[in-house]
Amino acid sequence: MTECVLHERVGGVAVVTLNRPQSKNSLDAATVDALIGLFRGFRDDDTVRAVVLTGAGSDFCAGGDVKQMGQGGPRTPEQRRAGMGRYGDLAKAIASLDKPVIAAVDGVAYGGGLSLALLSDIVLVSDRARMAMVFHRIGLVPDIGSWYTLPRVVGLQRAKELVYSAREFGAAEALQMGLALEILPSAELLPRAMEMARSFEGAPATAMSLSKQALQASLQSDLNTMLDMEATAQAIAGGSDYARESVRRFAAREPAQFRWPGRNTTTTGNKQ
Repeated sequence: MTECVLHERVGGVAVVTLNRPQSKNSLDAATVDALIGLFRGFRDDDTVRAVVLTGAGSDFCAGGDVKQMGQGGPRTPEQRRAGMGRYGDLAKAIASLDKPVIAAVDGVAYGGGLSLALLSDIVLVSDRARMAMVFHRIGLVPDIGSWYTLPRVVGLQRAKELVYSAREFGAAEALQMGLALEILPSAELLPRAMEMARSFEGAPATAMSLSKQALQASLQSDLNTMLDMEATAQAIAGGSDYARESVRRFAAREPAQFRWPGRNTTTTGNKQ
């Protein structure tokens, strides 16, 4: 049987591919379990410096497998609530990973598929991407953490509009809302995601981890708490071998260890 999730290593980058193209990479139980296992494993693997999440074929993810939802007959509210635990585990496994996660979204990202993208640190979309918080169309509510992530990405009023209406929106609107960082032609989407992810191989792992944890906490915190966290984190980061080597290189006018790959807008088609 074909694996529902593929995992490939390219240097320090873990490439995770949803692999059910016949159903637009919809999320069945096996896919959710596989994703949880992979992301939990990345947390303890120091050789993984970044993760790219993408979909096989021409789509990212159509959300939950609706056909599977109807199997097994009626369930009680208690059984349905217990079943949601795995979606919660998936959201926590991605959100708690202290390494950059880049979602490369091509084609459809509906429902739980959009929720997966929202859990990522950086979202790149193709110029043919189509997204929707589609849950209300089938009488359900947003899941995989999107009640939490969506308002933090697009603002509360826009989040309400997207959830209430369940409408579709495209790449340009995703960029305008701040949900997507860049729009690229489909053929350039994964290469750009990999270019970004590979750049993190030269980034300071300790500082990256500390910054991601702090940024995740910032919207539920206050200035004094964040200043205290900042002081502790800087004391840790400043004592790292990476920081010492960076200072030496700066003084010696040598190339920096980390350089972010800028965009060539003539090839991506994006103009700012």
